[in-house]
Amino acid sequence: MAKLMGGAAGFQQGAMHAQRARMQASGLPPLSFKTFCSIPRFVGAKAVNVPQQQHTRHRVGSIRASALSRLQDDTTRYFDFVVIGSGVAGLRYALEVSKHGSVAIITKAEPHESNTNYAQGGVSAVLCPSDSVESHMQDTIVAGAYLCDEETVRIVCTEGPERVKELIAMGASFDHGEDGRLHLAREGGHSHNRIVHSADMTGREIERALLQAVENDENISLFGHHYAIDLLTCQVATGDGIAMCHRAQAVISNMEFVQFHPTALADEGLPIKPAKTRDNAFLVTEAVRGDGGILYNQSMERFMPLYDDRAELAPRDVVARSIDDQLKKRGEKYVLLDISHKPREKILAHFPNIAAECLRHGLDITRQPIPVVPAAHYMCGGVRAGLQGETSVKGLYVAGEVACTGLHGANRLASNSLLEALVFAQRAVQPSIDHMVDVDADPCLAAKWARPVLSVSIRDSSLSDIIERTRKIRMDLQSIMWEYVGIVRSTNRLKNAEWKIGDLESEWEEFLFRRGWKPTTVGIEACEMRNLFCCAKLVVKSALARRESRGLHFTEDFPYLEESKRKPTVIFPTTIQELTWSSKPLQRQLQCK
Repeated sequence: MAKLMGGAAGFQQGAMHAQRARMQASGLPPLSFKTFCSIPRFVGAKAVNVPQQQHTRHRVGSIRASALSRLQDDTTRYFDFVVIGSGVAGLRYALEVSKHGSVAIITKAEPHESNTNYAQGGVSAVLCPSDSVESHMQDTIVAGAYLCDEETVRIVCTEGPERVKELIAMGASFDHGEDGRLHLAREGGHSHNRIVHSADMTGREIERALLQAVENDENISLFGHHYAIDLLTCQVATGDGIAMCHRAQAVISNMEFVQFHPTALADEGLPIKPAKTRDNAFLVTEAVRGDGGILYNQSMERFMPLYDDRAELAPRDVVARSIDDQLKKRGEKYVLLDISHKPREKILAHFPNIAAECLRHGLDITRQPIPVVPAAHYMCGGVRAGLQGETSVKGLYVAGEVACTGLHGANRLASNSLLEALVFAQRAVQPSIDHMVDVDADPCLAAKWARPVLSVSIRDSSLSDIIERTRKIRMDLQSIMWEYVGIVRSTNRLKNAEWKIGDLESEWEEFLFRRGWKPTTVGIEACEMRNLFCCAKLVVKSALARRESRGLHFTEDFPYLEESKRKPTVIFPTTIQELTWSSKPLQRQLQCK
């Protein structure tokens, strides 16, 4: 079996174990998904149903209908491929491998709730005669501060146009110009117009088309509101996304390169403030700057030409640092992005979603500038992957934001992420199929898995305390990362972050176990929190290891590029286990024979 984690996409050939339970029905027995590797050891994944949400049934063939009907019979299901995540990488991969076997897609929320769905700008691809693969490659490498893997860049830029054409053939609708050809936009860092888009809601349109195709595929079962907890191997288990793979002792790379989107909507600058704090920042696509948008400070002074000759069309890392510098120097909370000098009808045609969101809060972008501020947005590092999406864990393939393929280097070029996901989802297909052919299934191994204990088994008052404290701890961790591991760093602040994160993690875990939490207890808030701690520590560790400033990593102690340090940061597997609960797999270790 193969497994993909998408968006945070990862493909794993092995077995998927998922427990189903609702908050009000804690006695439901587990539902298991199984397939097995062709390698000598057993590989799998454990997942649990998200408790606070009602499970949504998505008709994707009789396989799922059968599974749900037998939910209370402690059913074990077998699949050839398991996909974790329902973003573009996971869905595209599933549609290909479903031609060769049964597929289960596991997603922790509604299937459309993925990073893909919120991608505004588009997909970059060489589709214009005046453009070239070489030009796209050069733009990617320059934006990536020359840390990109050139072979990976060539593969993605070469294969990308065909992947876009496949989306169109599947029913994805992109904008066209008056001449009937695809309308190609331009974004920061690109030397040509090469962004295929659907207004400013491209990700939503791609997700719609792919989900429709999945819905029509009788060989795919889609399980919404299920949360992946652990992957199982005979040595070690893993959790979810990057944290899962790290706990599985997969090689991790370039985690210091956290991309800040330079222009998230600054609610503080809106005429009508949102009623509550947003869970996720509302991003104002880079296409606004690509279409002629100009950045001003609050005195209406244009500042980008002071920082870079490319002005507003500079890469994201440059723009984000420039805005950050302006905010700190002037003591302001946001800057202004103005597109109002463009024709009204053009603004509304290209950016209807942004215009509507701003108008909801009393701001007309055809007449007024948009208040914006940088926000953490994309991880350029992740699980180290080869040219077929393979990892150091046999049978595990990754694509999407969870993967570090070498395409982005030290900074992602705008609209290259969807392209990378499409290309690597396709490239992982054949190796997965080849791996699946030699399946050696041993159902008896399933009995050795330790079943997760659902958090609803804890008395209500203690569970409420745990959920509330976890939410506070999450906010505290976010504050630490923003203050000490943000756009501009220093060795002292990074070491302070390392210390504070360790203390916060210990405080949280001690609180959980005092309230009756067990090492194998699972709940959505706690599962996400343990993964956040894991990833935060990986980011800090990688940032401390890079003693230069390159791309998204800027440190005051080493403010210059150093050619001798132009190489990836790599965190290799270790046999030394950390002592924290967050760093350990939940299930019992299997003994290899």
